[in-house]
Amino acid sequence: MGFDLIARRSSLLRAIGLAAVALLFTLTAADAERRTALVLGNSQYQHAPALANPVRDAKAMAESLKGLGFDVVSGFDLTKLQTQTTIAQFAKQVRGADIALFFYAGHGLQVSGSNYLLPIDAALEDETSLDFEAVPVDFVLRQMSRETSIRLIFLDACRDNPLAEVLAKTAGVRGAKSGLAEISIENGGAGTLVAFATSPNQVAYDGSGKHSPFTSALLAHIGETNVSITEAMNRVTADVFKATASKQRPWSNVSLTTEVVLHKVDLNSPLIVGEAGVPGPQGDSDTRNATANPSSSANDAQLALNVLRQKIPKLASDDPIFFDVPIDFGDPEIDGKSIAELIKGEPRFSPVEGLDNSVWQGKHCDGCHEWNETRLCDQAKNFAANDVSVLRLQHPLGTRFKVALAKWAQGGCK
Repeated sequence: MGFDLIARRSSLLRAIGLAAVALLFTLTAADAERRTALVLGNSQYQHAPALANPVRDAKAMAESLKGLGFDVVSGFDLTKLQTQTTIAQFAKQVRGADIALFFYAGHGLQVSGSNYLLPIDAALEDETSLDFEAVPVDFVLRQMSRETSIRLIFLDACRDNPLAEVLAKTAGVRGAKSGLAEISIENGGAGTLVAFATSPNQVAYDGSGKHSPFTSALLAHIGETNVSITEAMNRVTADVFKATASKQRPWSNVSLTTEVVLHKVDLNSPLIVGEAGVPGPQGDSDTRNATANPSSSANDAQLALNVLRQKIPKLASDDPIFFDVPIDFGDPEIDGKSIAELIKGEPRFSPVEGLDNSVWQGKHCDGCHEWNETRLCDQAKNFAANDVSVLRLQHPLGTRFKVALAKWAQGGCK
């Protein structure tokens, strides 16, 4: 494909973006839902070796959930007291929520079938330590079960935990293990999903990349358009199983009585787009009155744009972007590579939806697009100028590559 085709595709993408703005005005069930999440991640343990990924995992999950409409209460590298304070804040906010979600990354253990999360100041020197230093998972689940309809729990807390061995040997506590135990699900509301990074009583990998295998897969699938949470977990399981060479298999316990879709879009809804790229009047008098009021219409359009911008993925680092300097994208597939390096490699996704794999797989990006630094800068400037219509959409090298290009252009394509 030549550069002219890229320009034509960019115009098409802008048009698609305008349609996406209008689509926001079609209410779905998700728009009316109240969603509240608690996200915790602990890495810097004071009495055990630090873990590389949990805080990064939790921060990335918090951002992803905000983009899916959740009010997020979060905490990173918290002591026991700080953890209790954060859970108390969550308990106040979550009451009556349509969807209550809990994500934890860090050390956890089970003792005689009960699961505990470990704050960073946990030492576990004797049997009483559990009561005063650890946080029972059941305690968190009770807080998110008050008058809530749907409960989603994700525990990336099965990493190898030396404190479990210390507790078992020094304190003589029977049944102290690193892996977590199966959690029984109580009836209530529309049900519960509990997802573990690995099977009960097994140990999960922290991972050598930017995120653990479980969190990487969860981030990739939890917000997929019109994909149910149960199907998303099937995809997560497949990804983790493959990434760990069949050594780690996530496990879920599900009692949902309704389909849960966190990113729901009604593709069959009628859509009328006005000249400004927002819906024109269609049908009821309230809509016509809102359109007749320029101030109201402008506010609605700006709100729609802001919502769309929240769906644009963020880079893992705020550092300036340079053409030939490695970039921390926040995508393990391309992290640590520069723009110059990536455009000489192979595409990860089809450059045009539906294009036969034989046309693009095995090709090199710079040859296909006739990319050089100058032409790529022109394309990057288009991304920066049309962020809403372009940056949310897939790119042959991934969406975050496109976000990096826009940032590179904003810095003068240096």
